[in-house]
Amino acid sequence: MPETTITETDQRRRTEQVLDVREDFELVDGMIPGAVHIPMGQLNERVGELDANRPVIVVCRSGNRSAHVADALNAAGYTADTMAGGMSAWQGAGLPTA
Repeated sequence: MPETTITETDQRRRTEQVLDVREDFELVDGMIPGAVHIPMGQLNERVGELDANRPVIVVCRSGNRSAHVADALNAAGYTADTMAGGMSAWQGAGLPTA
């Protein structure tokens, strides 16, 4: 599974899609600015909200769920990878949240 670092994600988020697959209650800690929020369980119904022509960086709390979602997106023809360490690593590095 392709994986990107938090630093790479911070740079790439300006031109690529960031998909946050955490549950609603997990968003109290914030999201990566500009991220699209689609909980993992809703992805099948809402995948059309993503631009299939742009790469997707999938994010969850620690990286487990995002790996499964990135696999599913890649199988569906998207170009997707996951952010190493998830939002726990993002916040631990003091990167911005919205």
